[in-house]
Amino acid sequence: MKPMKRKRWSFACLAVLAVLTMTSCGGREDPKNLLPRETKEERIINLFSPMEKTDPNAQNVARTAFDLTVLLAEEALDVTMIYRTYTAENYQDKTYDEVCLDRARNNMDDLYLLNPDTILALGKEGLLMDLSELVGTKNLREIIRTANTVDGKLVAIPQEVVAYGLFVNVDLFKKYGLTLPETPEEFLECCRVFQENGVETPIGANRWWLETFVFAQAYAELYNGGNTQAEIEALNRGEVRYSDYLRPGFEFLRTLIDHGYIDAEKAAVSEAIEAEGPDFLAGKTPIVMAYWGAANTETAYGKTDFEMQVIGFPSSWGQMPVMSMTGLAVGAEAEHREDAAQALNILVSDEALRIYSETNRVISPSKNVKVDCVPALRPLNDRIEEGIYVLGSNAGMNVEQWGNTCLIVRELLDGASVEECMASFDALQDAALSAS
Repeated sequence: MKPMKRKRWSFACLAVLAVLTMTSCGGREDPKNLLPRETKEERIINLFSPMEKTDPNAQNVARTAFDLTVLLAEEALDVTMIYRTYTAENYQDKTYDEVCLDRARNNMDDLYLLNPDTILALGKEGLLMDLSELVGTKNLREIIRTANTVDGKLVAIPQEVVAYGLFVNVDLFKKYGLTLPETPEEFLECCRVFQENGVETPIGANRWWLETFVFAQAYAELYNGGNTQAEIEALNRGEVRYSDYLRPGFEFLRTLIDHGYIDAEKAAVSEAIEAEGPDFLAGKTPIVMAYWGAANTETAYGKTDFEMQVIGFPSSWGQMPVMSMTGLAVGAEAEHREDAAQALNILVSDEALRIYSETNRVISPSKNVKVDCVPALRPLNDRIEEGIYVLGSNAGMNVEQWGNTCLIVRELLDGASVEECMASFDALQDAALSAS
């Protein structure tokens, strides 16, 4: 029960006691002064997520957007969404994903905001409700179904699609007569020219996002060649190796490191934006990688003194956006399962998604919701609207992609060979096959 409601209930109890006392003293009964014996039971949905419900006056736009859609569901269904929040202090050395797994396996909540690897694990265990029949799912882009379907069941739905791209200083490209690169070969040539003209390290990198280069090259054909599901099924059966897809991307990163286009030692210990951001904003580094929202945020790259564009990563299919997403899921055996499913149905309706997307200026999972983006994002957005992209996270693959690839890229940064990195992927695939 919320604190304010608890206070009101206390006042109500005191009022009842006062009425009873006066009735006893006066020796008469007046039932009109008594509160009804039966009170309406409050319907509650427990949500586990990384964030608190926002103070109405708070300035956190992302949280406000989510709260606005929650309010829509609460009012439509006459329910109350109770936020149960992850904090590192409460869980000490446990990650958010580890806590989500534990809570979902013990039916501690109704609705969960999950990362891709957790969606895959809980979906495989049959612990997430099949959302395929929700009315709100009819508006979803096909990418959402592809990324969040486990064993034929749609088990999670996001409120936004996160797109990653290359943030480039167009002024520097023009200064040295360079066009924005489309392929890996063109990208390497740009780096060579920059370095020959005194730009010591053309690419600002960190320990989190270099896997985006790998995904763009590894899965360009898989996601855009018209045979996606069959190729994923072959991977899941072990007929082909993930390492066969991923090898070109790792070899490309190895080339960038060997030529000094990336400072591997610095990247291995750098946090996203904090390390490479200052040099990019100062016009010293021509290329960094980041997510869509960084172009909207002045604390990241939303305000530059030069012309900036956000383009896709180099691939055989040209500039390639890399997409990732979290997802809202309902526990299959949750106490308030049906109410949670109805609430989620509203949260992913076009009405709610339009509110969310327009507030945050992000890509909507609904094919019916289009939001104007800042000029810098148009090259990336155009590719996405054309249906050209790859997924960095896909719950339909039996080897989790985003987190595992990130960790194995770090092995490369720390000096591992490409062959050693491929062996790590083969081991993950063998473990997944043994568990199936």
